[in-house]
Amino acid sequence: MAKRDYYEVLGVERSADEREIKKAYKRLAMKFHPDRNPDNPEAEEKFKEAKEAYEILTDPQKRAAYDKFGHAGVDPNQAGPGGFGGGADFGDVFGDIFGDIFGGGRRTQRAARGADLRYNMELTLEEAVRGVTKEIKVPTLVECDECHGSGAKTGTSAQTCPTCHGSGQVQMRQGFFAVTQTCPHCHGKGKIITDPCRKCHGEGRVQKTKTLSVKIPAGVDTGDRIRLSGEGEAGEFGAPAGDLYVQVHVKEHPIFVREGNNLYCEIPISFTTAALGGEVAVPTLDGKLMLKIPSETQTGRMFRLRGKGVKSLRSGAEGDLLCKAVVETPVKLSEEQKELLRKLEDSLNGSGMKTHKPKAEGFFEGVKRFFDDLTS
Repeated sequence: MAKRDYYEVLGVERSADEREIKKAYKRLAMKFHPDRNPDNPEAEEKFKEAKEAYEILTDPQKRAAYDKFGHAGVDPNQAGPGGFGGGADFGDVFGDIFGDIFGGGRRTQRAARGADLRYNMELTLEEAVRGVTKEIKVPTLVECDECHGSGAKTGTSAQTCPTCHGSGQVQMRQGFFAVTQTCPHCHGKGKIITDPCRKCHGEGRVQKTKTLSVKIPAGVDTGDRIRLSGEGEAGEFGAPAGDLYVQVHVKEHPIFVREGNNLYCEIPISFTTAALGGEVAVPTLDGKLMLKIPSETQTGRMFRLRGKGVKSLRSGAEGDLLCKAVVETPVKLSEEQKELLRKLEDSLNGSGMKTHKPKAEGFFEGVKRFFDDLTS
């Protein structure tokens, strides 16, 4: 049976460039691959036909001969060692076309970089605001100090893997089909250790608890991370170490609540101070301050102390301290004190609610209008 024209086989024009030829072959190979068509002999023949056309048309010399003389110019019976019938390695062709799909390639695996580690650090609000240096202990894998990470006994070194000859991969064949896979002997490293280090047993790393000094900058908050480069696990066989990430969590404070760079707190003030005005002591992270309370202060009024919050870790701007006034109702009153309060109440009511209790008057007027609307 006469062979079909190679350009017709691939479905490309005679002027097609190598990229177009490769793309056409890839499409046909995926369609007719024997693994995808195990019970279809016709598909296998079409796969071989497409492969042959691809090998001829992507070789400049063979393509020129084919264009000039047709199939006679590339007769495999006349081809030399480099021709189609000589020693073409299907594994090379397959790897070139499908390497990006199946992860092919023939490079030796690099020793793996060490794993990153995480350490959860709990801070008080004062430590987070001012900054602090903490000493921590981290269990990790470190480079073996006897073999210096090589895994081999002192005075020896790793040898080239005899199975893959240092490539890290081996080729498995099934008829004309070849697949490249990781070398099972050296696990892709290309080298083996015949005389392992006694301390690390050939691993190049040993378990150890490291003591590190961590400087926490002022202004950190819950969720912030501090990266310590190279303080994670040691890499395999001398590869770079991973990093250590210190995750910050700030504990709740008994007085202050932090929101961004501002601090909030509640300041209890007496009934008398709220009515007449006065001064109360206010806590800050830098010490005590006296806050002036104006007369007629109501519960919920906010007082702002500028610059008494948290200094921003990123911008350096200082937040504020916001103090919420909470008027405290007296408790455990004596009969005399109760009588005095009743007289005060009578005096206030005698002068009219509007004068001394504007909020109460507005509230009760609103309630009256509400019930009037219900009954109307």
